[in-house]
Amino acid sequence: MKKKFTNDIFLGERTNGELASHFASSDVFVFPSKTDTFGIVVLESLACGTPVAAYPVPGPKDILGGTKIDTLDEDLKASALKALKVSRQDCLEFSKKYSWEETARIFFDNISPN
Repeated sequence: MKKKFTNDIFLGERTNGELASHFASSDVFVFPSKTDTFGIVVLESLACGTPVAAYPVPGPKDILGGTKIDTLDEDLKASALKALKVSRQDCLEFSKKYSWEETARIFFDNISPN
């Protein structure tokens, strides 16, 4: 990737506070996956107040679909442009509903029979 995108900066792995600092200092977090099943990084970004641009696929759709901060689009650039208009405070408030307990409940609701 570094050879193909010579003008881009690749930071490598970031953890803990350093990762949160990158999320918080970004205008938008772009989640380019169409196959990731949940994408915890989507919630991490929102918890830092950073809006998320993503495709309308399972994972991002399960988290953001139909909400006030939904910017999902088949065109990732269009999604990113929408995300620039989302309130950082709205992202932060939205993320608070995804506690570990709530996330576990959602998971078990999806895997357990009626």
